[in-house]
Amino acid sequence: MLIREFGEADWVQVRPIVEDVVTAGDTFPYDPAWPAEVLHDVWVERPPGHTVVAEEDGTILGTAKMGTNRPGPGSHVATASFMVAAAARGRGVGRALVEYALDWARRQGYAAMQFNAVAESNATAVELYRRLGFTVIGTVPEAFAHPTLGRVGLHVMHRPL
Repeated sequence: MLIREFGEADWVQVRPIVEDVVTAGDTFPYDPAWPAEVLHDVWVERPPGHTVVAEEDGTILGTAKMGTNRPGPGSHVATASFMVAAAARGRGVGRALVEYALDWARRQGYAAMQFNAVAESNATAVELYRRLGFTVIGTVPEAFAHPTLGRVGLHVMHRPL
């Protein structure tokens, strides 16, 4: 599996991944009614941010975006988001993307990485992030409307680099 920088030609394969994750409504606080143009603008980071894809044999298995969590006095902390195609889940794609993002953030000189809104019901992601050194530093109660579980908390997760 190759992780490489996103190119505009990749949107043809990235768009269905993003649409599927957003439409499922169980992990990302993105509006399922957003048109493709909005999804593109929200997902594809402008420099100095960075968007990548995980590719195998010409097929994009997942994507990640990363950049500065907050401007100004908070600009020493990075953030990132990850989406994996349904057919590629359980194959280490998410882990590879998170490890890539952590390495990228270190190389950019960030002091830490923070995730602002991890649905507490997304047990697979929470466990992966914990295994990679993140801790839950707080949970906003009932901040995410899960389609089957109702309102669940959103974790803020952090790890120093």
